[in-house]
Amino acid sequence: MRKFLILALLTLIPYQVMAEQYGLYKPDEYRYSADTSEKVLFILDFSNSMTESLDGERKVDLMLKTMRDILPKINPNTSVGLRIYGHRMGITPIEACRASTLVTPIMTNSAPYIAQALHKAKPRGMTPITFSLKQAIRYDFMGFTGKKHIILLTDGGENCDESPCKFVMELVKIRRDVSIDVIAFNIKDSEDLEQLQCTALVTSGKFYNPQTAAELIQSFNNSIGGVKNVEAQIVSPKSK
Repeated sequence: MRKFLILALLTLIPYQVMAEQYGLYKPDEYRYSADTSEKVLFILDFSNSMTESLDGERKVDLMLKTMRDILPKINPNTSVGLRIYGHRMGITPIEACRASTLVTPIMTNSAPYIAQALHKAKPRGMTPITFSLKQAIRYDFMGFTGKKHIILLTDGGENCDESPCKFVMELVKIRRDVSIDVIAFNIKDSEDLEQLQCTALVTSGKFYNPQTAAELIQSFNNSIGGVKNVEAQIVSPKSK
């Protein structure tokens, strides 16, 4: 794994779906946009391991609570979308490793739709991280210019015979407009952590390894720091 990191640093070159069950996404909704503001896509883990307990609560419930806390903090003028993975079992391993769906397209004022989609999703299957990243970059950001910011949460490493680290190492050779923040939630396996850390660092993203609910909230808050609502207060100068 360390060889991948070294190779990535040496080779960095500055180069310029379906969700019918949610009723939110249609392919013809994509339009070219000349808006160069940052576009944000959450990619969240609904694999079966998210049903495991942490401090008396399921990890998926901790994630959902955190999303309910941070969604109102995001500026409604920021274009934000949601992709989930692991929410279907699949009859075969191949199907399970394609369980990744854009449930809310990247758009402004999307918080209510994201909350609705999260309410319906249930953790069930595998952890197709690399496939989800490929789908996001090829399709979810289609038609958008400017910076693309992925916030990926997972509670485990890739288990679909792919490598997110190798994928992003190839990606940055041809485009540098995508950064990936990785939230490795309650992960302790060193190989999984190295793969996920590589995924973040190679794309100039941030890497977090929260072990508690409080650390999870802090990780999300840090990752969305640039797109939060800012409350401004006008203070009149005191008369002399």
